[in-house]
Amino acid sequence: MALTLLQIQTSLREKLASLSNDLFGVVPEIIAVETPPKTEFGDLAFPVAFELAKKIKKATGEKRNPREIAETLKAEIEKEDFIEKVDVAGAGYLNIFVDRASFLPQNSGDAVVGGLASAPADAPKVCVEHTSVNPNKAAHIGHVRNSVLGDTFQRILGSTGKRVEVQNYIDNTGVQVADVVVGFIYLEKMGLGDIKALDEKLIAEGRSFDYYCWDLYARVGQEYQINDDLKSKRAKILHAIEEGGNATAELADYVATRNVECIIATMERLGIRYDLLPRESEILHLHFWDRAFDQMKQLGVIRYESEGNHAGCWVMPFDSHEGTDDHENDKILVRSNGTVTYTGKDIAYQMWKLGILGLDFNYRLFHTYPDGKDVWMTAGPQAASLQEANIPSFGGGETIYNVIDTRQSYPQEVVKKGVAAISPERGEKASVHLSYEMVALSPAAAEELGFELSEDDRKRTFIEMSGRKGLGVKADDLIDRLEEKALAEVESRHAGAADDEKHHIAHQIAVGALRYFLLKFTRNTVIVFDFAEALSFEGETGCFCQYSAVRANSIFRKFAEAGGKMENVASAIDNVDAVGQVFSADDGDDIWSLAVLAARIEDSVRQSAAANEPAILAKYTFNLAKAFNLFYHRHKILSEPDETKRAVLLTVANMARISLTRSLELLGINVPERM
Repeated sequence: MALTLLQIQTSLREKLASLSNDLFGVVPEIIAVETPPKTEFGDLAFPVAFELAKKIKKATGEKRNPREIAETLKAEIEKEDFIEKVDVAGAGYLNIFVDRASFLPQNSGDAVVGGLASAPADAPKVCVEHTSVNPNKAAHIGHVRNSVLGDTFQRILGSTGKRVEVQNYIDNTGVQVADVVVGFIYLEKMGLGDIKALDEKLIAEGRSFDYYCWDLYARVGQEYQINDDLKSKRAKILHAIEEGGNATAELADYVATRNVECIIATMERLGIRYDLLPRESEILHLHFWDRAFDQMKQLGVIRYESEGNHAGCWVMPFDSHEGTDDHENDKILVRSNGTVTYTGKDIAYQMWKLGILGLDFNYRLFHTYPDGKDVWMTAGPQAASLQEANIPSFGGGETIYNVIDTRQSYPQEVVKKGVAAISPERGEKASVHLSYEMVALSPAAAEELGFELSEDDRKRTFIEMSGRKGLGVKADDLIDRLEEKALAEVESRHAGAADDEKHHIAHQIAVGALRYFLLKFTRNTVIVFDFAEALSFEGETGCFCQYSAVRANSIFRKFAEAGGKMENVASAIDNVDAVGQVFSADDGDDIWSLAVLAARIEDSVRQSAAANEPAILAKYTFNLAKAFNLFYHRHKILSEPDETKRAVLLTVANMARISLTRSLELLGINVPERM
């Protein structure tokens, strides 16, 4: 039976657990596996003997030498068909060498990524919420990091067999929307009809509604600083929006919906899509919060404060937080004026996502992508009698992942504990916060995008942004600038290509550069974006990874043009003895190192999923691209005279090409036809 590298790893873990019990009467809680630093040290390393020595001493008092334990295990492990040999290294490491000649034909071609597949219809369902931009203005670069993280993570989860539902929560009744409505009504003196006319005018002029709202939102923020009367209007507007069924709420709904349409179009440029857009207004108007509130009161999960700073509020009675007053305020679910906080509404929403609320939304079709994929949006009570046929089943996930920036860590902790208190059988593990740090600009990038910097600013490591002050980089502007720079590079390399092709390649390069730059850093790292670094064809960049895949594709295009057939290659590597001789030669370890790295894709994907960290897969992708380029320069792949060695080289190059293309796909990066 053909085994992938991850399956071999799993099989060895099971074998070692069984042997430990049979030979020593103890079983380690965890059988760790490591990747040796060099190919000549083996393909897998197990430090299990050290753990067994501790277990044996604890159970019997007998002191056993880890190296002797490892030697005993070695004799049994070497009997496995897929093992070439086992070395005992150092004080007791088991270094496993896979049988290369038999492994190669079993894991060549698409088999190298065979463990990564789409989820079946009855697979466990998980919900990933990301983007969640306040629908009051255009998306900015910080939102792009959120969206790229969420989109990549849902791709990773899907490839591990999970059935993923992607949600983009729309806070259409929040303060930010209220501020833009304040601007339209009191600064612009516009009603709903005026705003619709403005929208048509902007479209005719090739301008964007969300950009207009961006500037208006900044103006409102500035006016609040000097106009207390205007600022006092916010509470009245916010209350009208939350209440619904009035002219102000209708105006706010139009503004929010148009901004959502713009944001959806922006994210589509990056290959980011959604299944459902749940709206906060429905959380209120369909009485989700009322149901959750009743359950929490009955279970004693929340309490009413009759005195102190929170008098008149309903709060979560968790331990006091040794932090700012804001942390204590995050525990408030209902304010003394009766309005529900973000935390309270989010608990109700999380309960629905987990399928424990006992209520459901009404839905309407919101958007259909060019390839026919639908995006649905929640709808108010009036839509109950107008429900369309064939509406998918939403919510009810076994686990929910929430991509929200690190500043919201404490409110997310309150939400997690609240849901766990309501549903102890689900517990806190059912809700996962994928936090991330901010995105800033390098001074060079800030100036290139039109920011006016002082001399002190130019000396800074990075420039922070503020949407409320209007100091930010709109996502579309960033993508436009990246495409413009990429097109200049494509023009210099392929001046004779058709314009459509050049623009298409430039778009793929720009998206690859941006997505990889945002993914290569771990989530808890502050990112300082720089154009030159992101678009470089050298170093750890998306462009370099794409270029490596393009180079790999060119090998097989030339191979096919010369009449080569992969079935002949497959037949040649079935000769186990001849393939074994190739791997036993002086450069055999070098060839094998690329094969085994390509075969580690499934393990890398699963590590990314387990650690909730797409950066693990991004790093693997870069390392594979780098290893392939070294391989390409060291070996005469197409001109190798020895038939078997040429077949081995082509097979290993193909494994790298397939794994590299697949890993890039999971990162949301396409491979251009040429670069």
